[in-house]
Amino acid sequence: MSIFSNIFGGGAGKKHINDFADVGVDMHSHMIPGIDDGAKTMEDSLKMLRAMQNLGYKKIITSPHVMGDFYRNTTEIILSGLENVRHAAKEAKIDIEIDAIAEYYLDENFLELIKKRDLLTFGKNYLLFEMSYVNKYSNLQGAIFEMKLAGYKPVLAHPERYSFMYEDFKEYEQLYDFEVYFQLNLGSFAGHYGPKAKEIAYKLIKNKMVDFIGSDAHHMRHVGLYPKIQEDKVLKGLIDSGLLRNAKLL
Repeated sequence: MSIFSNIFGGGAGKKHINDFADVGVDMHSHMIPGIDDGAKTMEDSLKMLRAMQNLGYKKIITSPHVMGDFYRNTTEIILSGLENVRHAAKEAKIDIEIDAIAEYYLDENFLELIKKRDLLTFGKNYLLFEMSYVNKYSNLQGAIFEMKLAGYKPVLAHPERYSFMYEDFKEYEQLYDFEVYFQLNLGSFAGHYGPKAKEIAYKLIKNKMVDFIGSDAHHMRHVGLYPKIQEDKVLKGLIDSGLLRNAKLL
């Protein structure tokens, strides 16, 4: 019986992905309660952490939103929340390593934080950022240049979700050639963000343009998508390819 059956119920059968132990690290989620649109309570956080542990993950790097107009989280707020989650997980006997970064929205506030070098990163100075889904940032390459000039390695969260790039795949190729790392959301393989996002995710994998995968889990409904992707052969091929950098974050 697969790990999915143990967590979510259902009968046994031939499965392509039994767990995510080979991925090892989830580097995109929203598990610090009460500071963004993710976990609302510590109980929510603990439920997700326990489920992720049962799915085979060894480490969670959670990434609350930082957006100048909506989620004005600071490094201090995030790290304080991280300590609270670590303490609660230890009390609940959830044996999984927990760290925190941020998912930075590309806006003027983010550009100021780059100048101040006041950013939370993971691994070898990887910096997770996102942008508008429908409108291209007016000076996207300039912003990326500023990240790199400051010593950061930009990682674009869920590139498959940016509809303004859908009609011209060269937009993706230009960003990747500009040494921007790409992180896909696992929910895309379940069709959670629509058929086009899934199509783009597959095309990025085919072109060997994927460096990380993340849950982007905000709540248990996102974790509940996992049984829908366990038989996805393209995802299985990506995990087995050796191209993903997730496990190197352990």
